[in-house]
Amino acid sequence: MADSLPAGTALTVYRIVQESLTNVIKHAGDGAHCRVTVTGDSRGGVHIEVVDDGGGDAAVSDRSGLQGGHGLVGMRERVMMYGGTLEANPRHGGGFAVSARLPVGPATAGPAARRQERTA
Repeated sequence: MADSLPAGTALTVYRIVQESLTNVIKHAGDGAHCRVTVTGDSRGGVHIEVVDDGGGDAAVSDRSGLQGGHGLVGMRERVMMYGGTLEANPRHGGGFAVSARLPVGPATAGPAARRQERTA
């Protein structure tokens, strides 16, 4: 699938997964499990899902001292550049889920996304 994605879209998928996994490490707590799923749809779109079963208590983790950033905001901005959607919420029963959908194709990518593709 990655071979058929425009470079900017592929980079966006990579960055969303990267930031989601960073958040799992920082916030899910020790012993948490995580599942990453990246799938393509029949129209060329991409769905990214990162789900963990952590308690969300960073104080339990020995990695709680990692410096924070603007991870969810940055993911949302990246997804919006491509006309996609992002949901990031606590899960019922514990854990956290990030779900992003990106339509693929030059017709859906805005000017900022096309600039990102040229520089990727």
